[in-house]
Amino acid sequence: MVDNEADGYFDSRLAWDPRRQVVWSTLCAEVFQELVPENGVVVDLGAARGDFINNIAARRRVAVDVWSGMGEHVEPGVETHVGRAGDLGFLEEHSVDVVFASNLIEHLEISEIDEVLGEVKRVLVDGGKLILVQPNYRTSYKRYFDDYTHVSVWSDVSLPDFLVSRGFEIEQLKARFLPLTVKSRLPVHPLLIRFYLKSPIKPLAGQMLVVARRS
Repeated sequence: MVDNEADGYFDSRLAWDPRRQVVWSTLCAEVFQELVPENGVVVDLGAARGDFINNIAARRRVAVDVWSGMGEHVEPGVETHVGRAGDLGFLEEHSVDVVFASNLIEHLEISEIDEVLGEVKRVLVDGGKLILVQPNYRTSYKRYFDDYTHVSVWSDVSLPDFLVSRGFEIEQLKARFLPLTVKSRLPVHPLLIRFYLKSPIKPLAGQMLVVARRS
């Protein structure tokens, strides 16, 4: 995706929305920070506007995206690298504690995902984590292809199986983690988000969470 295509995608599918800051600051505080060591290194693949990386604490924070506009949105202190998620040559082997990606791999062909996972395994420390937040086709099939850039299909069964086949161990799987989009009918407020995360009943849940460990 070249820059003008990325700009068009952000305008049509990921237009700026203040609710995203509420969602991601709450998610990082309630879910992700306990998976990311504050004295460690975290890399955000497909970082976009920095929703995750801006709200997580770590000694070194790295944002990667093909969109050159990313640098205008990430906080000071976050390193930015414009390029594909599979181009991590700027990172040393076994130098990263956590790799995070939200809504990324459904935009990639299998061969591209294999390239990404190969690089992820190379840069992760032993026991390092790969965290994926991802549309779950099983719970969001009616809307999965509303995004015209989705090219691969993943469910809470196929994605863990795929990761295991590529040398990862699954540590955590939540088939129903979040609504498919912040554009849903549900109101956005930190207290409601916390309640949603803890509730066994998750209306409109279309996103899954997979936490895998480099074995």
